[in-house]
Amino acid sequence: MLLRKVCSVISKAILVFFVLINISIAEEIVLKVGDTVPAFKLPYATQSKVDFDGISSEDLKGSRYVLAFYPADWSGGCTTEMCNFRDSITAFTKLDVEVYPVSGDYIFSHQAWAQHHNLPFKLLGDHTREFGKKMGVYMPENGMMSRSVFVVGPDGKFEYINYEYSVKDGEDFEELRKALEKSE
Repeated sequence: MLLRKVCSVISKAILVFFVLINISIAEEIVLKVGDTVPAFKLPYATQSKVDFDGISSEDLKGSRYVLAFYPADWSGGCTTEMCNFRDSITAFTKLDVEVYPVSGDYIFSHQAWAQHHNLPFKLLGDHTREFGKKMGVYMPENGMMSRSVFVVGPDGKFEYINYEYSVKDGEDFEELRKALEKSE
């Protein structure tokens, strides 16, 4: 009887070990410039609507766009980031680039946040975190996405990637802007 319990505990520990190994392998995804954006279809919200049918990577083929992952609506750093994008929307439009912010928040939160801050873009909701995992930005320790920015070209390939995008001093935003202008 004791041997059976010990074996059961050991087998459960082994199972947990392999699950943890699998999780850590999945989280170590690092995409590179030239890689193809993983397929996605995500619901979104704007100031005026919520769209559960969403937008997909297929819908965006032939377009140049920015995927801006951020941890959470309503937080200080994320508000700063999205307001920087909002305030520069004319420059993005001149470069024929769409901005698609992505977080794990519900799209109803996205809509309220977009209304409150007058955000002029589609805020994509990755509530399952599956797309974030494919992009290598999901942080399981807190259930959020890391602040990261990706530029996807018309061919669906990454032109620019910054896994450590920061809003502290504006340097990363300037680097993104220059990358967009250079690739024009």
